Amino acid sequence: MATFLTRRQLPALLAGLGLARGAQAQTAWPEREIQLVVNYGAGGNTDVSARAFARGLARQLGKPVVVTNRPGAEGTIGPAFVATQRPDGYTLGVVTYSTVAIQPHVRDVPYTIDSFDFVAGYGRFRYGVVVRANSPHRTIADLVQASKQGNGLFVGAPSAPNNLAMFELGRLTGGRFEQVQYRSGAETVTALLGGQVDVIVQNPSDVVSQIQAGALRFLASASPMRWPEFPDVPTLREAGYEVEIDSWLGVALPRGTPEAIVARMEAAALAALRDPAIAEQISATGVDAQALPGREYAALLARGYEQMGPILRRAGMARP
Repeated sequence: MATFLTRRQLPALLAGLGLARGAQAQTAWPEREIQLVVNYGAGGNTDVSARAFARGLARQLGKPVVVTNRPGAEGTIGPAFVATQRPDGYTLGVVTYSTVAIQPHVRDVPYTIDSFDFVAGYGRFRYGVVVRANSPHRTIADLVQASKQGNGLFVGAPSAPNNLAMFELGRLTGGRFEQVQYRSGAETVTALLGGQVDVIVQNPSDVVSQIQAGALRFLASASPMRWPEFPDVPTLREAGYEVEIDSWLGVALPRGTPEAIVARMEAAALAALRDPAIAEQISATGVDAQALPGREYAALLARGYEQMGPILRRAGMARP
């Protein structure tokens, strides 16, 4: 017996078929490899930790996660690229605290926090105040005292977070620290060893081996936590200075990615970070492995953006 549809029934049927096809397409995701855009060059701790995270993510999703490096403009080129890609779940990008909370105050960037659907935070940077082993400054108090004499001290720094710790330390104590800009953490270490600068604020991957070899001296952690490699060295706050740097790594998709894809990507990311082997690989780069859901990571970046504005303006680093 034939069944005929009325004019009212036909649109509802077609809409139902469209929804079914959409749900089927989302269920099938991912059908091919996913690109993870890293916003710094190959070999650095952001790149190496991102590759460890990508291995864990690929295992959870059952598809390859291919890392592509798009460095430049202090980490903002990568996120700018991701923000313009199709929101289909096949382009994921490393979006850091610096690129969202700091750089929009410093330079004109073609994105905002609202340009992304955040998947997860997966790592927390550590920073430390380091001098040469033969430096006369044996404690952070010695360093502060020396910064008040003569023309102050030269600080080697590759980016804003590294420099801000010493700027805030100088502001609070009346010391003077002059920044010397370098392109990478490795270059700042070379400059310190060569005597071109007096002090640097760097990540573990750049300095731990040199400290352990006796070439450098670790004065204080500039992060909220002590370094597990040197548990007896205090943080700046513990040493009596209300200064700290907190900077994170996370991943995001272009805004408008279907909610089902974002949710599945987030679940896969958090599962990957619960894998002890992946967490250990990330932490080995000097980035503490963390597992923040997307909304928590987005909220952390939003708070950071509000907090960093006044600090950067005081430092004279904010754009007009």
